[in-house]
Amino acid sequence: MEIDGQEMDGQTGQSPDSPENRPGGEKPGPGRGVMHSWLRDLVVSVVASALIIIFLYQPVRVEGTSMLPVLEDQDRLYIDKLAYRVGEIHRGDVIVFLYPHDHDKSYIKRVVAGPGDTLKIDHGQVYVNGAAVAEPYVPKRFADDRSQPEMTVPAHEYFVMGDHRSISSDSRDFGPVDRQLIYGKAAFVYWPMDQAGVVR
Repeated sequence: MEIDGQEMDGQTGQSPDSPENRPGGEKPGPGRGVMHSWLRDLVVSVVASALIIIFLYQPVRVEGTSMLPVLEDQDRLYIDKLAYRVGEIHRGDVIVFLYPHDHDKSYIKRVVAGPGDTLKIDHGQVYVNGAAVAEPYVPKRFADDRSQPEMTVPAHEYFVMGDHRSISSDSRDFGPVDRQLIYGKAAFVYWPMDQAGVVR
């Protein structure tokens, strides 16, 4: 039988080539095996963490208050980088994307309308495909009275807005966001601890 990849002698439980069976051989101390096991576990953990960060989740820090009250300035959260590789973007999702006019910057906003949707904003009230949109994530104190003429969101683009409407720079200013610029979905706030939880 094999244990840890070493073939054992069926009679003695020792390898014929083990140090105990060689002239002048010494039995390795128990500390070496423990250290090897600890080092192996550490390497596996680091590699697994790196793979998770690279392919699944990425920690980011929020800068600014345009997504209040859901996200506050300096909140730390994980974004799901796999969500939109295997799934669809939906209205109401909080997404992270490259700023259309400067790809060195990333923005975080909420999807209000998707490709092919007709959108109109009348004194702060959002209408999508002719129906008024209920937005419980926008408190009255953060609403504004801006209007937007009716438009159809182009193919492969998304109209996004911040929840703090009165201060947010969003698709009302820079236009819809191309699908290729969207690289993650806000998943989970992990710091500060009193605000930890799933982003909705």
